[in-house]
Amino acid sequence: MTSDAVACTGLAYTFGGTRAVDGLDLTVAEGEVFGLLGPNGAGKTTAIRCITTLLPVPAGMVRVFGHDTAGDRMAVRRLLGYVPQQLSADQGLTGRENVALFARVFDVPRRERAARVGQALAAVDLTDAADRLAGTYSGGMVRRLELAQALVSAPRLLILDEPTIGLDPIARTGVWEHINAVRAATGMTVLVTTHYMDEADQYCDRVGLMHHGRVRALGTPAELRRGLAARRGTTTLPTLEDVFREVAGSGLDDESGDFRDVRSTRRTAGRVG
Repeated sequence: MTSDAVACTGLAYTFGGTRAVDGLDLTVAEGEVFGLLGPNGAGKTTAIRCITTLLPVPAGMVRVFGHDTAGDRMAVRRLLGYVPQQLSADQGLTGRENVALFARVFDVPRRERAARVGQALAAVDLTDAADRLAGTYSGGMVRRLELAQALVSAPRLLILDEPTIGLDPIARTGVWEHINAVRAATGMTVLVTTHYMDEADQYCDRVGLMHHGRVRALGTPAELRRGLAARRGTTTLPTLEDVFREVAGSGLDDESGDFRDVRSTRRTAGRVG
């Protein structure tokens, strides 16, 4: 029987007078690729930060493979790999040094570090560039390096917050090919946020569409597209972007309270691209 990698029950988080996450109920099954979608300000990144223990859980409960993120944070962190929106690679270090640093941070045993660093770099096809400064890498290579950093601890759950933002279509495809290769080899669970509906449609087993801090639609991409077609009474199958627009509208009302996330996204896109 499939167990839950992530289980959020009644998760709520407020910044000042803004309720970013509003009673979120969400489960991610072990071994699946789950896409968390929604406009800027929908609460996706806040929910991710609660799941990764970067933010406390003031209301509700979050469990990762059965561990409570509030009471067992270190156990949760040992199970995670995380690629944030903001670039985290140090341009003054080589690719190998960047990954080795994460191996130490995630407490990979000293006797295993060199081998694990090499394996993580090989998994994202960066072995040949491993001893070059990360500052010489292209945008796609930087994102793959960050993926290697997240993979070096052999996580059971990989969390990706806008992992392909600002990348060209070829680089985006390359990042996903490496994610899928690692997943196929290890059975790793993947939780990803993205604004690219084509990525979610192609690579995610299920998606949840967030709006105003809650999941408003949930299912496989095909189920959500068929459901919208039925509601419209048409035989023409809508796209996942059509479903997104129906659930979230323009999303402009959400962005007004979350300009920090918009600016952050633009900065990241500029640095990658």
